Amino acid sequence: MNLLHGGRHKGRERNRGDTRRHHHDGQRPRSASTTPLERSEDDEEEDNGYGMSTSMTNPAYEPDEGEKKNSRGMKDAAFVLSIKDANGKDNTSDKYDPYQHRKVEHPTTNSETLFHLLKGSLGTGILAMPLAFSHSGYIIGLIGTVLIGLICTYCIHLLISAEYELCKRRREPSLTYPATAEAAFLEGPAIFQKCASASVHMVNAFLLLYQMGTCCVYIVFIATNIKNVCDEYFEDINLRLYMLMFLLPLILINWIKNLKLLAPFSTAANFITFVSFGIIVYYLIDGSPTFEERDAVGDVENWPLFLGTVLFALEAIGVIMPLENEMKTPKKFGGGFGVLNIGMSSIVALYMGMGFLGYLTYGNKVKGSITLDLPPGDVLGQVVQVMLALSIFITYALQCYVAIDITWNEYLSHRFLKNSKKSFIEYVVRTLIVLITFSLAAAYPKLDLFISLIGALCLAALGIAIPALIDMCTYWNYLDGMKFNIMVVKNVLLICFGIFGLVIGTYTSLSKIIDEFVNGEE
Repeated sequence: MNLLHGGRHKGRERNRGDTRRHHHDGQRPRSASTTPLERSEDDEEEDNGYGMSTSMTNPAYEPDEGEKKNSRGMKDAAFVLSIKDANGKDNTSDKYDPYQHRKVEHPTTNSETLFHLLKGSLGTGILAMPLAFSHSGYIIGLIGTVLIGLICTYCIHLLISAEYELCKRRREPSLTYPATAEAAFLEGPAIFQKCASASVHMVNAFLLLYQMGTCCVYIVFIATNIKNVCDEYFEDINLRLYMLMFLLPLILINWIKNLKLLAPFSTAANFITFVSFGIIVYYLIDGSPTFEERDAVGDVENWPLFLGTVLFALEAIGVIMPLENEMKTPKKFGGGFGVLNIGMSSIVALYMGMGFLGYLTYGNKVKGSITLDLPPGDVLGQVVQVMLALSIFITYALQCYVAIDITWNEYLSHRFLKNSKKSFIEYVVRTLIVLITFSLAAAYPKLDLFISLIGALCLAALGIAIPALIDMCTYWNYLDGMKFNIMVVKNVLLICFGIFGLVIGTYTSLSKIIDEFVNGEE
């Protein structure tokens, strides 16, 4: 492992200098993954010439007790020049606290952040957990869900910690996911420094695939549940026709640029979702779950499908950093009993319960969404399916917003600054994104394999491999000896696990999809 140290310290000062020069003009890296929560006033703050914001301390920020004791004497230090000791270590980054310089118009409390985290993680994924357990068996399902949950939570901690450390060094209040990747790569090995700009596009590409893939899943979910109810009362028609019925409403709802107009509907959708989950649990318990003819360990060849589904269900990587950046007390997000650990523990427990009960109740005949297994003709079950379809319809606009934000605001809008038809072109782009998701969903309307494919392809990278890579690059020139070796080995293992999950999960899902196409199954 000594070879890993070669040249690291020699280039440390150069790496730091390059990083500071990269932002000497006060501009932050382009971060195309911005969500509504991430966009704040600090994006337009002016630089004071030393690479830091001229904004004063965030008045909404609540310091810990230790900070209150040490705050005296720091209030006058509005601007601090970069002073390095004889060893070249930058001491000013230790005095700069990004949390105190975040300008948040409406900061969220710990409980509000926890609610948003739960809301962002509870969607179509949890309804697919019983099928995931049928792929793995209930023993492997329980153990696997816990292990994957632990790995995902740990990797989120790595990402948040790296963002905080990089913000301190760069004197930035906050960074988005792509900006964090770029900043980390600039401080990593030479080969990664050359790829720093490309890292932004890499993260954006995975985020775009994930968001559009999720929108495809939503279209299939809406159409499948509505068809399941209508088939009880009307003549059976093709699923794709139901998708076509919702195409125009989906286009129109995505023409809404101001998400505040959707806020009341989003709140109602959240209420509907939680009530529907409660009713589903009632059906599962009332359905007499049994261990008879239930596999404790499923076929190994289907385990990758389990992995992809659980990753899709558990990961809420698109909302993690915006939530932490919007907190009133961001230090409470991490920690042993912080918002993240409490939220993820609750999410893992809910997913385990839904998967375990659903599989024991319906066995290997369980469908891609547990809502489709509710008793046919049962009015309450039909109400649940319609309510969840309506809820997901509203959520589609929120998910699609991120895809539109990446595509239009970061890659296209600047090309039409002087074009008088810029607004019209934006509507065209919004429409095309909906049409793309609709076309993909109509091409293969299989909910279960779609979920597994998106989970394996995107979230194995976004939720595991890339956070580990960011952590390794962030501390590449700042750790020595055994700490450095442990950090590298740990992150390399996580990166390998993430890549393995991506490759094997994607291959298995695509193989199943191709097999069904070849066999002509509907």
